[in-house]
Amino acid sequence: MNQHRTPLFSALKKHAAGNPVQFHIPGHKKGQGTDAEFREFIGDNALSIDLINIAPLDDLHQPKGVIEEAQKLAAKAFGADYTYFSVQGTSSAIMTMILSVCSPGDKIIVPRNIHKSVMSAIIFSGAKPVFVSPVQDENLGIDHGITTSALERALKRHSDAKAVLVINPTYFGVCADLRSIVNLAHSHGIPVLVDEAHGVLIHFHEDLPTSAMQAGADMAATSVHKLGGSMTQSSVLNLNAKTGLINPQRVQTILSMLTTTSTSYILLASLDTSRRNLALNGHEIAAEAIRLSNYARDAVNSIEGLYSFGKEILGTEATFDHDPTKLNIHVRHLGITGYEAENWLRDKYNIEVELSDMYNILCLITPGDTQESVDKLIAALRVLSAIHYSKGEIYELKVQVPEIPQLALIPRDAFYADTQLVPFRESAGYIIAEFIYVYPPGIPILLPGEVITQDNIDYIIDHVEIGLPVKGPEDRTITNVKVVVEAEPIS
Repeated sequence: MNQHRTPLFSALKKHAAGNPVQFHIPGHKKGQGTDAEFREFIGDNALSIDLINIAPLDDLHQPKGVIEEAQKLAAKAFGADYTYFSVQGTSSAIMTMILSVCSPGDKIIVPRNIHKSVMSAIIFSGAKPVFVSPVQDENLGIDHGITTSALERALKRHSDAKAVLVINPTYFGVCADLRSIVNLAHSHGIPVLVDEAHGVLIHFHEDLPTSAMQAGADMAATSVHKLGGSMTQSSVLNLNAKTGLINPQRVQTILSMLTTTSTSYILLASLDTSRRNLALNGHEIAAEAIRLSNYARDAVNSIEGLYSFGKEILGTEATFDHDPTKLNIHVRHLGITGYEAENWLRDKYNIEVELSDMYNILCLITPGDTQESVDKLIAALRVLSAIHYSKGEIYELKVQVPEIPQLALIPRDAFYADTQLVPFRESAGYIIAEFIYVYPPGIPILLPGEVITQDNIDYIIDHVEIGLPVKGPEDRTITNVKVVVEAEPIS
């Protein structure tokens, strides 16, 4: 296949160049009906291809023209049998994976440090999650992935599971042995679904971890927009049909159910063109991102009080491989939190990081970075160290994430149950009916159906008091929380 082609983007440009008289949505009609300031800022080229699924431009819900061609080119580029475009982010692709294989009451084995979209899909499907604890890094205060041996124990207890979901790589760039995990699950006849939101580049360079398709996984939800150059909210769902464990037609049906009928052709075009760039230049692009990342990591590790891990952490089941373009910077020895470091970088240097937690900030090095942008980060970090190193009390590293709570109700049943509000600080022993999570990265602390413990309460209050972005409850102050009024626990 000719990866130089951009069938969808080319069709959009051709259609716009014809200057058709439009009597269809969107009502701005090539920008003429929109706000003048916005039109001037965004530009007529973008507005001219903000179109809908008219005949020459195909239909994402039933592609058979230029969108189908673009998806086939993407499948070839990503080593998949089928690739589906998503204009509702990787969250929609993740939900599609789960809803494609799980029915009400089915079990799905998932790591506890899943994205909230996984739990959304579990609620929609009525599935029962079987949680596997990720390995906690006691030196850094972060979670890695699940191990092959932990999955093996889960499969022995839950051989009737309908799917296994894993994260590859984690938000912090760490990977377990994905090939071994895939082979283990397949030996039980169980499909493997991969949250590959932070792994679009790994397919294109041998010095990066193994991608889901390279490992033989059945499906992978991949955020092209996060690291691959497309626009925010544009992602792909890759499918490996060789195992016969996934029905491609059902995947298309489910994805269509979850997708707006007013699909954004600007987002679709950015997927088409980013695929071309990755297919033709992905190795070179990834190599430069790796070079900049390694340069930045060496520089960070020369700054007093800071540490950015690399391949030295490898060698355990949970740390099988590492994506160096995830630059995690441990700030605890400066006597400040990651959240404080994030705010300082924003206020003093106009630098925005990907996330912060109690002990770390995470910076993503992507094809959009330059030597200049990385040097600006390093210069700011040197000043941060000069201000804080040896000046304050070092935070004691307390990697005391609460035990996985008891799941007293299937999440769907708890979410739709009769509820009442109770004071959060007095909620121990109740079954929670809503999510509580830290975003980013969107990993749940409490899920609908779980029994709240005092450890959960203390852990969440610690995060709130330090200023970390705890979200989820309808009461945004987290003064009160929704709990189930009465319930019969699941067996």
